[in-house]
Amino acid sequence: MDSFGSFLGRSKGCLTVRDKEGKVKRYPLSENEIAEIRIRSGNVVSAGALATLGFWGIDTVILTRHGNPVATLKSFSDDTHVETRICQYEALKNGKGLDVAKQFLLAKIKGENELLRKYGLHLIDYYRFSQAIKELEGKDMRVVRNRLMSYEGKCSAQYFNQVFQLFSESIRPEKRKTYKAYDGLNNILNLAYNVLFWKVQIALSKARLEPYLGFLHVVQFGTPSLVCDFMEIYRYLVDDFVIEYARSTKLSERDFVLETEDYGGRKGKRQYLKYNKATELSHKLNKFFESKTSIPRIKRGTRQEIETLINEEAILFAMYLRNERKSWIPRIVRLCGICY
Repeated sequence: MDSFGSFLGRSKGCLTVRDKEGKVKRYPLSENEIAEIRIRSGNVVSAGALATLGFWGIDTVILTRHGNPVATLKSFSDDTHVETRICQYEALKNGKGLDVAKQFLLAKIKGENELLRKYGLHLIDYYRFSQAIKELEGKDMRVVRNRLMSYEGKCSAQYFNQVFQLFSESIRPEKRKTYKAYDGLNNILNLAYNVLFWKVQIALSKARLEPYLGFLHVVQFGTPSLVCDFMEIYRYLVDDFVIEYARSTKLSERDFVLETEDYGGRKGKRQYLKYNKATELSHKLNKFFESKTSIPRIKRGTRQEIETLINEEAILFAMYLRNERKSWIPRIVRLCGICY
């Protein structure tokens, strides 16, 4: 529900969407598998429709007018399986936590090199970093995390220094900026990462994992650290999407608008995509997560969508924590193997 003025309701076994012109579309729940609903600010949802979404377990995401995901609908049954979360807590002390933290970082470096290789850029020295990461030991996870994140920072700096050179000079930022970025390109990346964020969070919830108990990122109030951990595996895919989007649309400074915002009494002008471009980006990004990869599914099938891969990886990770698998190494998508 991207356009303003739409209404999501319920009627006789169906979800209905009425647009601002009064046209109604019906979606029978028993006939069509509705995997996901995205509701953008400016639209209306009935309480009956919300109850139906919760009952049927349909993934529901609420977005701001800029397309930034800010909330999901959560069912009470999502927290009924505690065995996985118990094993997740125990992993912090039984040695698995350290192994898992290393795997997240190694997977991120592999993914970054996958993108650098695609565009003919200088690869990160994976052998040197992987040796240092694998040899890192210690019982205090806080100390280990700090060492691992120092390696992550060095790799990311080398990575983005090259990646930003692939964009037009008129929109190219000096460096990567996350929270409250002022420039347009960093805000596009932040928006795309936010979409990845809730894709990962939903996958972790389905796998009965605790999203706030991570291993690579610090465990602290308000930080969904396991979500942040899992995002590291797939950030390079989002980066590749943004690069290809900027090239195909010839993204330039004229596609952005400055908006004055007030944060804690301090005003600042931030650059955002114009509404039509932001809507286009949102549609293409969601289609991107439906792209086929060359990684086979767990049970059957030689290819699967990126979103399915994220869901499967969360399940495999949970199985490893429950001692149902001897090891867990994240599967990395070859960029040349993605079918857009």
